[in-house]
Amino acid sequence: MYRVTGRTRRGPDGPRVQRAGAPGAAAGQPSGRPVPPVVLALRRLPQPRLTGLGAGLFASAVMLTLGFLDRLLLDGSPVVYGLLFLPVSALTALWVRTADLVTAPICVPIAFAVGVVPIAGGTGGFGGQAMAVVTALAVHAGWLYGGTLVAGLIASVRKVREMGRRQHQVRSSGPSAGPTAGGSGTPAGAGEAPGPGGRTPGSGRTPRRRPVA
Repeated sequence: MYRVTGRTRRGPDGPRVQRAGAPGAAAGQPSGRPVPPVVLALRRLPQPRLTGLGAGLFASAVMLTLGFLDRLLLDGSPVVYGLLFLPVSALTALWVRTADLVTAPICVPIAFAVGVVPIAGGTGGFGGQAMAVVTALAVHAGWLYGGTLVAGLIASVRKVREMGRRQHQVRSSGPSAGPTAGGSGTPAGAGEAPGPGGRTPGSGRTPRRRPVA
């Protein structure tokens, strides 16, 4: 099935014919427009929608696993742990649902503190481990602030985009122009046959009759 696109510019072979089901035919855009590879890679990523609690559990579980792997493979390298913390923060802010965006910058520091336990290197009982974790958080606060900043920026951008989308929906669903009867777009009383005595339904007065001589 083919149809003419209706453009004013015509080539030497006549009007341009485009397939009805081709991409871009309905939108009026050329079908051969290239898509950047970065956009394609982002589209292939999963897009889950986590609640605030789910985002916190996700970030904490991932950082704890990375902390144990860092301790086993790299002897607890804080630089590697900090570098891995940045993409986890970004994913947490991207995957949390829109209603719980405010929880993303709160969950990320908690996840950092949970994951730093294996690489803190504390000795002794609970007190020694707690002091080692506090020391590690103070020493590596730059990574903590950086991941929290990344999560906060992504959450803010998503919130602004959601607000703009809502405003656009409100504007597009505004009141239609012109009051109509019953929403059909036809003025009240138009197209109705006159009733008994020559009176038209919907009109306020009866037409005069000419006297018979």
